[in-house]
Amino acid sequence: MIAALIAAAVTLVAAIAVIVAVFVVRSRTKTPYAGQKKDVRSVGNVGVSSTLGGAGKRAGGGAAPRVNSSQPASKAASEGLKSRFLAMGVLTAAIFGSLGAKLWSMQVLASESYSSAAQKNKFTVVPTPAPRGYIYDADGVAIVKNRSSLTVLADAEVANDRDVVQRLSTVLGVPYNVVRQRIQDATSGAQSQRVVASDVRLRDVAFISEHADAFPGVAVQTRTVRDYPFGALAAHAVGYTGSVTADDLAAIPDGREIELGDTVGRAGVESVYDNLLAGDHGQRTVVADAEGNVVEVASETQPERGSDVYLCVKAPVQYVCDRALAELIAPKDGVIGTGKGCAGAVVVMDVRDGGIVALSSYPTFSPETFTGAISQDTWDLFNTDESYHPMLNRAVSGTYPAASTYKAFTGLAALAYGFADTKRTWDCGGSWDGFDTGQPQMCWKHSGHGVLDFRGGVVNSCDVVFYDIGKQFFQAGRSQGGSISDTAMQDEIAKYGFGKKTGIDLGSIEEVGRIPTPEWRAEHFRDYPTEAVWKGGFNTNMAIGQGDVLVTPIQVAVAYGAIATGNLMKPHLLKEVRNSSGGVVRSFEPEVVGTPDVKPENLAVMRDALKGVSTDNAELVALFHKFGLDPATVACKTGTGEVAGKEDYAWFACYAPFDDPKYVVACVVEQGGGGSAVGAPLGIEVLAAALNADAGELTDVGAVAGSTGKSQELATSGSSGRTD
Repeated sequence: MIAALIAAAVTLVAAIAVIVAVFVVRSRTKTPYAGQKKDVRSVGNVGVSSTLGGAGKRAGGGAAPRVNSSQPASKAASEGLKSRFLAMGVLTAAIFGSLGAKLWSMQVLASESYSSAAQKNKFTVVPTPAPRGYIYDADGVAIVKNRSSLTVLADAEVANDRDVVQRLSTVLGVPYNVVRQRIQDATSGAQSQRVVASDVRLRDVAFISEHADAFPGVAVQTRTVRDYPFGALAAHAVGYTGSVTADDLAAIPDGREIELGDTVGRAGVESVYDNLLAGDHGQRTVVADAEGNVVEVASETQPERGSDVYLCVKAPVQYVCDRALAELIAPKDGVIGTGKGCAGAVVVMDVRDGGIVALSSYPTFSPETFTGAISQDTWDLFNTDESYHPMLNRAVSGTYPAASTYKAFTGLAALAYGFADTKRTWDCGGSWDGFDTGQPQMCWKHSGHGVLDFRGGVVNSCDVVFYDIGKQFFQAGRSQGGSISDTAMQDEIAKYGFGKKTGIDLGSIEEVGRIPTPEWRAEHFRDYPTEAVWKGGFNTNMAIGQGDVLVTPIQVAVAYGAIATGNLMKPHLLKEVRNSSGGVVRSFEPEVVGTPDVKPENLAVMRDALKGVSTDNAELVALFHKFGLDPATVACKTGTGEVAGKEDYAWFACYAPFDDPKYVVACVVEQGGGGSAVGAPLGIEVLAAALNADAGELTDVGAVAGSTGKSQELATSGSSGRTD
């Protein structure tokens, strides 16, 4: 700035000097003023004086003439030049005065601001990423933590040094063009050091350090990256992380600081509690030259690790869930189709406070795959039908026909409206045509169950009993001349949370499912008038959990928990948050989101019927004993869902202990077969694990493998219908 001002002043002085010189030259060659006589005479007119003839005399006797004087003209020119020099002096003084005043204001009055600006131009503050907090299970087992990674970094200008780039390529075993491209990548900031390679071998780091002169602008740092000691354990619950993108920077949440080069949560707990897991940035103050290249590191402060998140998940129970699903569906080398079904989900919830003890979805993925950046090939693999979409969290996002697990709620609706009680009986002959259509609906047991009371209808999961319940609701509706709402059955079912989100802390991925109503059908089929009319068959299908009914495993778990306790709990994964000093800064408070308005005597009838499913079914009794459980301490319900063009979906829901409920389990296996044959063994094994862990008898935790993405054609059962 000062140099520029001095140059301007010198230029101005030179210009003034040139102007003065022009005026001087001009004044010397100027013609006389108008009226001034010229001093020019002819020779003939000049007299020659002689001392002999006397002074002032000439030969002719006349007086000698005087020579014409030029003194008045010289005086006038001098005075004009003086006035011009005076004007130029005043102008010069004014200019230099202005320059002096400006220099004084800049040097004295504004010196502090210019000094501050100069310092800012000289120093640049570059944030350094902070390690994220750990994710623990309920008992302090680290499910997600950090590990050290030897990282080679390079200043931006190294990309222009071919020799250094070539040396890095040779030492690290990374192609030259890749090394240069990574150094040129400015997404982490213009003055930030660029990551050339992570998880570098110790011997390579040692070589670079020992030959520092050959690697100017290159540094080695020990950075932290996410580490998953148990592989894919609870992957859909904890989620995964990724690098910051432009979209992240354009929509930074309140209370969160995000810089280029940071790691942010992308799914699961990592995403929902990202602001807690993220630490405080460090700062690296560097000296940069005019081209933005770092020439010196002036100071550096270390980042601070984020808070630790403790989940309600119990790692040993989670391990049993993840392993059991994988062994059931893909037992041979992780290939889907070598077992039973193609996908599935399991939810274990503490009915007392809504804490999620385990949440599994298969096929699954290894969160470590997303550390750094996921390859396009892997991402494409995860989004193919052949891989069955490992990224989908089926526990909260998968929607399925509820099948016979729905009968607990349609049964409670029937008890509420008097369409069922403990005295009434039904006669099941294997089919039912209550509307006299000539096209009977079949019971899953084609040979029929015979005469059953309400408890027997639930225990045997008899479809005929529930077809009749659906018919009674339909005929009692106002549209059919009855006295109750056309959606009376649906309204009772909705009391248990179906048709809306449970509110589990996994973000917006949760699906709401569907309770079909006449209004829904009219809207859904508005372009097909003949299909938009609600008919009695829709009621009978809904009564057995088929038709247009859709539920999620988490909804089923919450609903059965409400049968067990009378309270609809909000499910949650978070238990508490602890800061770096170990102090609890946030803890979960159980939330009752609803208390279904159900008569206690009706709940007692349904609970007893669900216990009867455990005690009166010989196959289930054998399974309970196999896993060390007393059938009389468990209430449960099987279900087999039918989906057009696919194999049956196996369901199982249960809670225990019966007299003092602690845990509820809900599981589904897509295209796995019957609920009793496939769903029950899975659910009972998981329930036993939860109870054993509660008693301190289950502590083992092992690694879980992510999905291979491989599958083969599913085996078909060849069955002619549902098995239960």
